[in-house]
Amino acid sequence: MTDNGHESTVVVVLEGGPATLPQTMSVHWTSGLDKIKIPHRGGHEHFELIGSAVPAPQRPVFRWTTRTKVAE
Repeated sequence: MTDNGHESTVVVVLEGGPATLPQTMSVHWTSGLDKIKIPHRGGHEHFELIGSAVPAPQRPVFRWTTRTKVAE
């Protein structure tokens, strides 16, 4: 992760959501990011940051909150 506001690719841990999503995923990260939206099967899965995984490597952990459909 970066602290200078530049974007980087980071592996995050996903909790909850559809069983067809992997438990870890690479996402584009900008410092201060607390929500992510993942395109999935005609919609978006929404996750919110809840902390870091232990033990090392510590990865940001995002918990599933909701699903939205893509507008047509």
